[in-house]
Amino acid sequence: MAQVNGPASRCGYWNDITTGEHVGTHFDAPVHWATGRDGEDVSQVAPRRLVAPAVVLDASARAAADPDFLLEIDHVREWEKAHGPLPDGGWLLYRTGWDARSGGQEEFLNADEDGPHTPGISASCARWLAEETPLLGLGVETVGTDAGAAHSFDPPFPCHSYFLGAGKYGLTQLQNLERLPARGAVLVASPLPIVGGSGSPARVLALVER
Repeated sequence: MAQVNGPASRCGYWNDITTGEHVGTHFDAPVHWATGRDGEDVSQVAPRRLVAPAVVLDASARAAADPDFLLEIDHVREWEKAHGPLPDGGWLLYRTGWDARSGGQEEFLNADEDGPHTPGISASCARWLAEETPLLGLGVETVGTDAGAAHSFDPPFPCHSYFLGAGKYGLTQLQNLERLPARGAVLVASPLPIVGGSGSPARVLALVER
């Protein structure tokens, strides 16, 4: 019998993996939600849209005082007065300080008998950001782009509904937003180009001029 498992077959190293599309830091494509079902899957997102300017809106103090804090239109307009307009074709990165809780599921989800308690964006603000601003997408530190209580909003999960319905994107479970300036960063999002995929785990990098 001939030997077939010689040294040449042992010179490489690899693993087989199985993963969900929406786990860890990940990218939401429009087809992830019913409102975007006729839009792009993750493989159809143009590479030029994966590199874009980003601004950081810091609501971490408000979220520390109230884990159910919701960003409203007036908060965004207040930020614009201080830092300038939202970027055309760019990302709004919503900093809540929630990445400090990412070491454990219980603290990260912050759930009780009423459901999760995590900060997010009101339905009216989500609609305004998605439909009336030039943003490309929304990035957050929490488990999803919507607040923990968003199942009870009208519509339910408005960030998903409005952003993905408008052909825009989501990024979740981001880290280190406190290291970024309010404006001036360039975000590089790198999801796997899964054909038919509703999203993908992603490595997300921010480039900042020194």
